[in-house]
Amino acid sequence: MDTLSQESLASFIDHTLLDPNANETQIKNLCDEAKLYGFKTVCIESKWLTLAQSQLRDCNVLPITVIDFPGGQSCPEKKHQETIEAIKNGAKEIDMVLNRQLLHDRDLTGLFHDISAVIKASDSIPVKVIIETSELSDEEKVIACAISSAAGAAFVKTSTGFTKSGATKGDIELMRRTVGPHLGVKASGGVRTLDAALKMIQAGASRIGSSSSCKIIDKLNGL
Repeated sequence: MDTLSQESLASFIDHTLLDPNANETQIKNLCDEAKLYGFKTVCIESKWLTLAQSQLRDCNVLPITVIDFPGGQSCPEKKHQETIEAIKNGAKEIDMVLNRQLLHDRDLTGLFHDISAVIKASDSIPVKVIIETSELSDEEKVIACAISSAAGAAFVKTSTGFTKSGATKGDIELMRRTVGPHLGVKASGGVRTLDAALKMIQAGASRIGSSSSCKIIDKLNGL
């Protein structure tokens, strides 16, 4: 693909820190990096939203968070309430983890309810549904994407980054074919290099989640 400018590539990236042991200094540094490089968002645990919102005041970088992360096994009502609290604390996008057991059991009504509980609480804020591709068959990936789309998700997302593997080019291509051109597809988990990021975008990703975002942009700039 044609080489992207720093501004263009950075606009794809959710600059991510979801380490449960992260501290206040690390979150502040994450926000400073996002402002410096021009990333789309910072993706953080919900407990850091108030701090991030303060750090990102007067810039275009959005604070976003995860819901029921990384397991996704909570009941829909808990996910609904967690989403309400996150938005109250400043989240501008929501990345939720779907309940994979419902998918494995082919409880499609339950899966739809699991996802729609978050979307109903989101107050029109974009919701990304993390399907955890490394744990699914191709058939399950297609079902998860189709149900997410039907429930009103804005994006489908490959991975939490907390399982055995993350985004692959093949998964992005499959997800993009399933949801078509009108839904976002986020590649996350293991996207640590410029080459990997560009391959994901070429395969159909419209967002990249990475904790190596600065290294990716530095490589683009020949640093």
